[in-house]
Amino acid sequence: MDMNLAIYLEGVSTIYEGERRPAIKDVSLSIKRGEFVYVVGPNASGKTTLLETINGLLPLYKGRVFVLGYNIQTHGRKVRREVGYVPQDFMVDPGEPYTALDVVLMGRYGNLGILRSPKEEDLEKAMETMRLMGIDDQAKKPIGKLSGGQQQKVMIARALAKEPKILLMDEPFSNLDPESRERIPELIERLHEERGLTTIIVTHDVRRISGLCRRVIVMGGGKIVADGKPEDALALLERPLSPVFIRGA
Repeated sequence: MDMNLAIYLEGVSTIYEGERRPAIKDVSLSIKRGEFVYVVGPNASGKTTLLETINGLLPLYKGRVFVLGYNIQTHGRKVRREVGYVPQDFMVDPGEPYTALDVVLMGRYGNLGILRSPKEEDLEKAMETMRLMGIDDQAKKPIGKLSGGQQQKVMIARALAKEPKILLMDEPFSNLDPESRERIPELIERLHEERGLTTIIVTHDVRRISGLCRRVIVMGGGKIVADGKPEDALALLERPLSPVFIRGA
């Protein structure tokens, strides 16, 4: 196993409970430590499934996944301590009692250990990431009372508060206001470089692909249909994908 690799998938297929067809099929992928990668493609192409598979949230139907040198099947909990994950879909009940700060502090729990309370250092780190997101003034408000954009910033802050080695972000800017859509991606780029992160961002908006990005992966029908320089991979999206790739037939 090449220890310069942050992520390694070999012939991987994963399937959701109750489904008959794998959501991703025979995917092989290597991502080096420090890479900044975007994943694009049509709806239901496997983008979200790819991130969930890397993070060990789906059981493997076939293949092998290694993250930071660890087999995800045997060391999933250890891997997730090193991964900051921003999910695409998160439903927050308006009556949810947790404050925004409580949710951001959840990003610190993997470092705390079982049944240990947050220390002053953890509170400071949580508030620091909230300030970076511009939501420190919302810290004591119930997360269910925040707007969709503010909730999205809370989820990004939670991932950053973990101080991860790998950052996985699924449509992380979709609910943000126009000013934040400019500022926060630039912030993620800066933190990627300052902290030496490995960053993978799923997006449907190819217009906002960062200038820092040197690699784009195009998904279609649960498979990788292109992987390379942004200009080459995005050229594929300018023409319709084969129905085979779209349906996964």
